[in-house]
Amino acid sequence: MKKRIFSHDPQQGITKYWHVKDNGEYVIETVQEVEKIADANKRAANATPDKWGDVNKVASIPLSVYYELKRQGIADDPAALKKWLNDPDNRVFRTRAGRL
Repeated sequence: MKKRIFSHDPQQGITKYWHVKDNGEYVIETVQEVEKIADANKRAANATPDKWGDVNKVASIPLSVYYELKRQGIADDPAALKKWLNDPDNRVFRTRAGRL
């Protein structure tokens, strides 16, 4: 399978690759570097006071992850998104500790 860069957005850290499969089908693969976002989220979570206010930023989700959540129907379902954000496996996306 051949793989070529289709596009690259250095600001978002998103690279799209164009694949031509052996059977002639085309696939576009999206890869996003999330380390900078994860580091910024960790700094924000550590700097956030314990007291909750009226409006609180609780997460910063990379676009590639957001689109996957949309595809799964999680991003459009407030209860499912809340559950996803409270999952310890997804804490890298949280900018605030605690439960929603």
